[in-house]
Amino acid sequence: MGGFFGVASKSECKLDVFFGTDYHSHLGTRRAGMAFVAKDGSLSRIIHDISNAPFRSRFEEKLESFSGNMGMGVISDFDAQPLIIRSHLGEYAIVTVGIINNTKELIEEVCQRHAVHFSETSLGEINMTELAAVLINEGESFVDGIQNLFKRIDGSCSLMLLTKDGLYAARDFHGRTPIILGEKDGARAFTMESTAFLNLGYSTVRELGPGEIVKLTPDGTEQILAPCGKRKVCAFFWVYYGFPASTYEGLNVEKFRYAAGQKLAENDNVDIDLCAGVPDSGTGYAIGYSNTRHVPFGRPFTKYTPTWARSFMPTTQSVREVIARMKILVVKPLLDQKRVLFTEDSIVRGTQLRDIVSRVFSAGAKEMHFRSACPPYLFTCKYLNFSRSGSNVLSLAARRAINHLEGFSETVPEEYLQYGSEKYEAMVDHIRREFSMTTLRYQNLDDMLDAIGLPKDEVCTFCWTGKE
Repeated sequence: MGGFFGVASKSECKLDVFFGTDYHSHLGTRRAGMAFVAKDGSLSRIIHDISNAPFRSRFEEKLESFSGNMGMGVISDFDAQPLIIRSHLGEYAIVTVGIINNTKELIEEVCQRHAVHFSETSLGEINMTELAAVLINEGESFVDGIQNLFKRIDGSCSLMLLTKDGLYAARDFHGRTPIILGEKDGARAFTMESTAFLNLGYSTVRELGPGEIVKLTPDGTEQILAPCGKRKVCAFFWVYYGFPASTYEGLNVEKFRYAAGQKLAENDNVDIDLCAGVPDSGTGYAIGYSNTRHVPFGRPFTKYTPTWARSFMPTTQSVREVIARMKILVVKPLLDQKRVLFTEDSIVRGTQLRDIVSRVFSAGAKEMHFRSACPPYLFTCKYLNFSRSGSNVLSLAARRAINHLEGFSETVPEEYLQYGSEKYEAMVDHIRREFSMTTLRYQNLDDMLDAIGLPKDEVCTFCWTGKE
């Protein structure tokens, strides 16, 4: 995924940029950077690899070398950024969040003009942020260029541009990722996570609309382009990505998770002794489930995070799996001879789930029931960088089950998308048996959307339905 934070202030802003960016660390895995405009109008930047160290430890020592009253930072799961670009539009720094699926076609188009080249790469691929800048530079102005970018790409892209004249933010044309405008005395800011505002003294003003462009300066806020797209917010911001304290479109993440856990409980009647969440995101669902069914809530899994806060930080899957196991500690007395139900945000490939189930039974549990807060994950996301490093759709747990039941298929028969159908139940039961659970149930798509609370046609559910 990724996230960004930017500030235009009447005074020095580097601490706000530093801490605001750090509050997006749960969204990114590999790269991070910051850029600032100095008093003389010059741009400077710093980029670090954060795959084996958190943002704060990588940037804290360098912070004193920067100054400025306008700046921005980014946490990225793939591309090195911010990039500093010099073009006919002037000098600017750019950060992006999203994914461009038609990079090959776009690169071929722009390279035919001969005057274009690409210098930045990310893990052997063209840097998506640089490609976005090339498309912006085709415009006669930043607004014209950003609209050109939105028109040409297949995928999504939200961005910020930092110039000596101001800080621009443009929300993806379909609003799949949030951009929130905030303010405090003498400063204004953009963020993707409203959490970043809470301890920095900013109050939320509003969210940018789909396709909207807004410019901040130390003296004010200017809407450059009104919203012009159709809202399709990614549901995974509530289901998984979002930090519990964050709010998107006026809807808080933790409140959603309680409501989604309630929905799971209302459709369940299994007899259990304890309800627990797979930490961290599964905990909110377990609280909602426990409160609704009046069953004890407990924490038989605890996380040891002083040294490894995130299991996805290491660059290889094998190391990620080791770290994921090392940081989870089992509280055996809470599991021994118990019928336990675990809630989790989702089941994607099930890489860590197999180990979780094994450890629950090894700790003496009599039964292990599992509830997913969203429907079966059947299609890899084409709009956000949810899993670029492992995007094989056939590796998904639900697709493995379908291929076992139907024979190899690149497509999903429609009946598997129908909650409660015979084939749907066969798919779920195959997944249950693959992971040796006592019972397994997934959230109904309609119940999940009801818990979010937005109009259903304004939420992106592609990864569950395969439909735009």
